[in-house]
Amino acid sequence: MNAKTDFPDGLARCGWVDTSAEYMAYHDHEWGRPQGDDRALFEQLSLEGFQSGLSWRTILNKRQAFRRGFADFDPAKVARFGEPQVLALLADAGIVRHRGKIEAVINNAARALEMIEKEGSLAAFFWRFEAPAGAASTLGASTSEQSVALSKALKKLGWKFVGPTTVYAFMQSVGMVNDHNPGCHCHALSENARRDFKRPAVRRPADRRSV
Repeated sequence: MNAKTDFPDGLARCGWVDTSAEYMAYHDHEWGRPQGDDRALFEQLSLEGFQSGLSWRTILNKRQAFRRGFADFDPAKVARFGEPQVLALLADAGIVRHRGKIEAVINNAARALEMIEKEGSLAAFFWRFEAPAGAASTLGASTSEQSVALSKALKKLGWKFVGPTTVYAFMQSVGMVNDHNPGCHCHALSENARRDFKRPAVRRPADRRSV
């Protein structure tokens, strides 16, 4: 699929982008840019889980409500949620009211804290699974070898709603793969950002003992 050019500013963008200012801003400034902040990574993976079966446009429209309901996706706060918080979220028309997905985010927050304790950060774990330099383009794919591997690793650690398709969408959004259309004006920007991004290091055992 070729990049689209029917935007008010005349720039070429990926075919999935519509002409709304919010969607263009998300595509231009967030999607595909490498992300190393743990809170942002946890948020994105959580939202991709909610997106399953829906459009990303729906989730983006509700993102601020999700942030309010889930304590800005702070894993330490979300991990303490109990039934009262679940019921409050189920009553919140601003989000996707799916008990299984809500409870999965709470479970995953606890798993995230365990991962941070072991690895030093979520980023250190996730970025191990990025597509290797020079890998064949996966443009248009819904999964990849790396997303399958990351999905399996997360499930083994007790994470939920992290199937290969959900994980691949997450990897696309946080820049672990550059899936901007080659004709999109953000393709080179994303590639340059990936080149300059400092990959987080896994904390060594000696480092963990010193904390």
